[in-house]
Amino acid sequence: MPLYHSKTQTYSVIAGSGSYLPTRIIKNSDFLNHTFYDQAGRKLEQSNEEIIRKFTEITGIFERRYVTHDLVTSDIAFFAAEAAIQDSGINMEELDYIIVAHNFGDILENNRRSDLVPALASRVKFRLGIKNSNTVCYDLPFGCAGWLQGIIQGDLYIRSGEAKNILVIGAETLSRVTDAHDRDCMLFADGAGAVVLQARESTLPTGIVSHSCRSYAEQALVLKMGESNYPAHPSAEQLVLKMQGRTLYEHALKAVPAVIKETMDKVKLPIENMKMLLIHQANRKMDEAILKRLYQAFGLTELPENIMPLTVETLGNSSVATLPTLYDLVRKGQLPGYTIKPGDNLVFASVGAGVNVNSIVYRVPE
Repeated sequence: MPLYHSKTQTYSVIAGSGSYLPTRIIKNSDFLNHTFYDQAGRKLEQSNEEIIRKFTEITGIFERRYVTHDLVTSDIAFFAAEAAIQDSGINMEELDYIIVAHNFGDILENNRRSDLVPALASRVKFRLGIKNSNTVCYDLPFGCAGWLQGIIQGDLYIRSGEAKNILVIGAETLSRVTDAHDRDCMLFADGAGAVVLQARESTLPTGIVSHSCRSYAEQALVLKMGESNYPAHPSAEQLVLKMQGRTLYEHALKAVPAVIKETMDKVKLPIENMKMLLIHQANRKMDEAILKRLYQAFGLTELPENIMPLTVETLGNSSVATLPTLYDLVRKGQLPGYTIKPGDNLVFASVGAGVNVNSIVYRVPE
């Protein structure tokens, strides 16, 4: 990575972060009373104990968080946003953009239909009490890769001179859209995370130094909304999240390491200089396989310790909230064994419905 430029350039740095972890802890044992069916509507023959045992072995998930019945996605997005703004110390009236990554809008506990108007970003601005009409709000549905795509868009705004301060939020309540009769429902969780991106002038590369993104339309339907596995489910009233897990897994193992390597190669970052990989927490097996493939792409077979912090064991897959929550927890010293110091090279990566894959290299400001 080049150290200096001949002149000052504008970079995007994270000025503050915040997250909201829902208070309802749902353990794997809470699914013992579920009745699971396959996609053909046939009841699974295995006992729930066996289904849950295999699920835990593969995914590494032991528990996850759900929102309480009184909260919706824009509520928890506001909680995370408020924390990030306070952490950054900025005047929220100076925000140029509020970008909220999500995929399902606000969904009430007792009326599980997506509510997308007005935009969740507008609802967050209203809750924050921001009066500045120049603070532009919009939502970004981009699958689980949405928050990182919001970061990429924010970086482009800042580098172009269009903005100086941008709030990027990832929030989701997947517990409201999963199929309780599909064992995949145990993967998903709720949560929210946010960061404030800020412009910084520097002759030293700092903050976001490179990014890459790919959309694989041939895999567009591996994650989609569809009918419940339960034959008698009133599917006309509510569609639920459906996933072709094996297909997505196989595609991610090829696409994600390639996109990460491309992002690192743009700034000639050797993998030995990567301090940490912050990756979307889909499930432990997939993330560990992606990490192994990434090192193989650089010609290495031995993996260093404490290179990829995981929260999936206790927080599940909270979609767009996973990465900002993970970053906030690591940055604030809440994940034992992981610390972030000035000068560290962090790599972020995510994959989700679309299929969309993206990555950034972030150099922690000195």
